[in-house]
This record gives sequence, structure tokens and C-alpha cells, in this order.
Amino acid sequence: IADTGVDYVLMHTQGTPQTMQIAPHYADVVTEVRSYLEVQTAAMVAHGVNPHKILWDTGIGFGKTVEHNLALIAQSHKFRVPPHRLLMGVSRKSFIGKILDRADAADRLSGTLAVQTYLTLRGCDVLRVHDVQEMAECLKMLAAISRFE
Repeated sequence: IADTGVDYVLMHTQGTPQTMQIAPHYADVVTEVRSYLEVQTAAMVAHGVNPHKILWDTGIGFGKTVEHNLALIAQSHKFRVPPHRLLMGVSRKSFIGKILDRADAADRLSGTLAVQTYLTLRGCDVLRVHDVQEMAECLKMLAAISRFE
């Protein structure tokens, strides 16, 4: 990464893909995830990675309960730490399905757009999306409204 200068997404996860959703536990999910990102970032910078190239990802859905995910989203501003950009991947995630009672990921558009719009308004830099046109239209509407603030 240091040699090529590419951007890098540093994502938090608890456990492995096989174990991460078996009783995830944190004393304070926001503090612990932020600490993980800070420690890993420092190690990367010590190895020559340009800190401007590191995007932080809280790892929504990766070793987290519905409540953990909601706390990370609601407190996403605590992960806006320059020079790092914040990337959030919430599109169609299972926590949205659990809240809205939508087992099929394809039926989670309204919940996904709500969360992505919230994150956009809170200053999230990058969103990983499935429904590109729908999110682009949401952003276009936000931009039109914001011209009159």
C-alpha cells in the first residue's frame, strides 16, 4: 500500500466470518471501534502509508448486533477524523431487515435510503451502495434543498 499509494479501506470486524455474528460483545462499541481504527492506522503510517489514503470503515454488520450498528451510525461523527475519510457500508444490511421486518435484502431499499441519507447529512464521505440510481436521486434532492439553506 505504501509503495503504490493506493487508497485503502481499513475496516473493523470482530471475529472471523465464521464466528463474527456469534454473540458479538463490546463494553462500548463506538470507543472500541475507534480505538481499533486508530491503532491500525498508526501501524500503517509507521510502515509508510500516507494517512490521507486511509479510509475508515466501522464495519457495519461485521461482528455487531443491531444495537451496535445503530450506535455506530448515530455516532458516526466520532469517526470523522481528518485526514481520514469515512466510508460506511449499510446498503441492504441485515440490521435494516430486522428493524423493518424485511428478510429479503432486495426489500430493504427504503430503510437503506433512510440510513444513507442520514449518514450523508452527518458528513459521511463515501457510501457503499447497491441502489446507485436511487441514492443518486436522494443526493440530487438534498443538493437542491441545501441551496436554499
